[in-house]
Amino acid sequence: MLPFLSPPVGFHFLLRIEGLLLEFPGMPDIGFTDATGLEAAITTEEYKEGGENRFAHKLPTAVTYSNLTLKRGLLLGSSAMRWFRESVETFSFKPRDITLILLNEEHIPLQAWNFVNAYPIKWTIEGFNAQQNGLVIESIEFAHQYFRRIDVTDLLGGI
Repeated sequence: MLPFLSPPVGFHFLLRIEGLLLEFPGMPDIGFTDATGLEAAITTEEYKEGGENRFAHKLPTAVTYSNLTLKRGLLLGSSAMRWFRESVETFSFKPRDITLILLNEEHIPLQAWNFVNAYPIKWTIEGFNAQQNGLVIESIEFAHQYFRRIDVTDLLGGI
């Protein structure tokens, strides 16, 4: 089977938060194991036409996007965590673009999604349990204006 006919695996991806290390030097934000929230939906409004009782017209009104949620083992000294802490403590928000890049087995980009003007809105640590030997998992949720799908030819510089 040709490699481009096989569906890509969902566990090999890279995440970039634009300009984060310039403002918050420290540990690069790596090791995310889950990325969810790649969802867009068009909301509709119903319009009932006079004299037509069999159906109502559904007209598009706006596009809505789910929040982006990233999970990983707790990373001490994280730049993203420092960004979130500054947002909470000073209640000032500095949006950044976040790019999620899906890679193949040779680490070549297959597809990417760019989340525009994202900022952290929620940070969660899963509960501690002295009777289990699991990792401490942190979750960071980001609001954003919208996301766009980036074609692989754009990622490879038009090759």
